[in-house]
Amino acid sequence: MTKTLSAKAPTARERLLAAANELFYAEGVQTVGIDRIIERAGVAKASLYNTFGGKEQLIRAYLDSRHARLTERLLRSVERAGSPRDRLLAVFDAQAELFAQQTYHGCAFVAASAEAKHGSAIEEASDTSRAWIRTLFTELARDAGAPHPEALAHQLHLLYDGGGVSARMDRDPSAGTVAREAAATLIDASLPKQG
Repeated sequence: MTKTLSAKAPTARERLLAAANELFYAEGVQTVGIDRIIERAGVAKASLYNTFGGKEQLIRAYLDSRHARLTERLLRSVERAGSPRDRLLAVFDAQAELFAQQTYHGCAFVAASAEAKHGSAIEEASDTSRAWIRTLFTELARDAGAPHPEALAHQLHLLYDGGGVSARMDRDPSAGTVAREAAATLIDASLPKQG
């Protein structure tokens, strides 16, 4: 007799996070009430409070999960790139792939922080994600030999943010290509000339 392996059913936490990810990202963290999350997740209200403590903590967990996916996507793209210059541009390649998805609704962190109170866990999660991206750009710029890696990272981060806003606001996935082209020009002007 052989045993068949069955897929483990998602936990209440996993179902709540999946529902939060879908609804918060599409409609906004303040617009969506906990009753809709609970209904979509198919759990009891007590499950939300026992698991997360409240809506703000659920939003924080949602943002943390978005950050984990973001870092995985960006690092995977960077690891595939060859030269240090290409590794910097790979961040923009990953972003452009995201813009091409029909489900792209802009940056989850920009949207959530726009609705957050100063000093909240939501703002903290957004700040953490932004700091990680800036650090990634700084490390990649340093690896590429930029004489002022922090300055180049700041400039590239602005392009990264602008590409995301443009792709969302203008509903234009080509913003990723434009941001990458601008980044390439900026990188080439910032790196020492190879002689």
